[in-house]
Amino acid sequence: MEFLSAPFVICFILTFVLYYAKSDKRWQHAVLLLSSSVFIGYYHIVYLVIAWCVTFFTFWAGRVLHKYLNTSKSVWVLWASISILVGFWLIARYFSPLFPLGISFYTFQALSYLIGIYWEEDPERDFWDFSLYMMLFMKFLSGPIERSYDMLPQLKTAKTFDYDKVTKGLKMIAWGTFLKLVIADRIGPALNIVFDNVQDATNIQMMVATLLYPIQLYADFAGYTLMALGLGRMMGFELKPNFNRPFISQSTGELWRRWHMTLSFWVRDYVFSPLNIFFRSIGKWGIAFSLLITFVAIGVWHGAGWTFVLYGLFQGIIVIYEMMAASFRNKMKEFVGNGVWSVITILRTYFLFALSLLFFRVSRLSDVWYMYRYMFRPESFSIKELRLGMSDYDWIVFGIAVLLMFLMEYINSKHDILEQCVRMKPLTRWSCYIGLALIIFLFGAFGVENFIYIQF
Repeated sequence: MEFLSAPFVICFILTFVLYYAKSDKRWQHAVLLLSSSVFIGYYHIVYLVIAWCVTFFTFWAGRVLHKYLNTSKSVWVLWASISILVGFWLIARYFSPLFPLGISFYTFQALSYLIGIYWEEDPERDFWDFSLYMMLFMKFLSGPIERSYDMLPQLKTAKTFDYDKVTKGLKMIAWGTFLKLVIADRIGPALNIVFDNVQDATNIQMMVATLLYPIQLYADFAGYTLMALGLGRMMGFELKPNFNRPFISQSTGELWRRWHMTLSFWVRDYVFSPLNIFFRSIGKWGIAFSLLITFVAIGVWHGAGWTFVLYGLFQGIIVIYEMMAASFRNKMKEFVGNGVWSVITILRTYFLFALSLLFFRVSRLSDVWYMYRYMFRPESFSIKELRLGMSDYDWIVFGIAVLLMFLMEYINSKHDILEQCVRMKPLTRWSCYIGLALIIFLFGAFGVENFIYIQF
């Protein structure tokens, strides 16, 4: 049941009405659990069964772990539980013909919950609250990955209808829809033709597709995340943001602090930090080794095969270089000036990220090497090749939409746009709402493809 589908819209409207029909916690949780179960089971009943099994096991393991806390058994309970969850995730993710949607995201939530208990956080006593934390439909498929200490306290009280929160949520959903339909799905088919038929593409087509793919991926995933956050806001929940203007990053390390932040911070806290402590005796090389393992883990999280391993390895090597060359980079910054250096490093970071994403997007490793070999060869080209088969109309719509996206992000970094909307005069405010809706319906590429991150 996709966010941008008639069944989901109908389901959500019914859920919304029933949810606020009674200001009672048990009633509201029952409505959300039922809706979440319908949402998950709509894809396949097996997905629902697996989600409930993982939820029950994690809740039970947390209680057992807390019981044996501060004893020698606690370590065994923790590692046995982690091994079972990770082992099941690996089997379901890479060896099962039926990949359970959302399992990567809710498994990470389960792991952080158990590790938190081992670090002496209190376990959740209410199974239904915990079930909702694990399976809440707006974050189930592709996150954000919520920590229990952030989400569970929000589930302890009933929610009352709040007009401001509902309207803010609707605005977030509308902007997420714009990113998905007008940007990601507008350019998506043209990029698919290049990436799925690499050896039929010219070198300039490969280069253009490579440089545009980060924008498509960002608009697609950020669009999904904004919809999830907006849906959560309408129900009274504050979910964690996943992006913070990643394309202004001046280093790959900074980019990962701005890109898919709930995953980045998760691996920082539960993979990198323990490894860094373990290898701290060897100084910078210990940090480098920890970073390399962490980024390879990020790659493997995204999928099986050498392409994903090399995707993580590519990113890890760049971050390690940036760490080791920090003194040289600072000298260069002083030499060329802050403004010039900022432009150079932003472009460099984007370009390297785009190159690394070929491992993420192109299914065959041989095709990635083929693109690396041929896309930089100097050859004559025609304007027709640059168009990637898209019409002038599509390019104009895409280009203006991307400029609007960056402009809105810049303005939002200076002034909270949602708050500014509230202060506008009603005529101005509603003109903006109607204008955005018209842009989506007139220029959106409907029915193109599902969200990219649903496969993870």
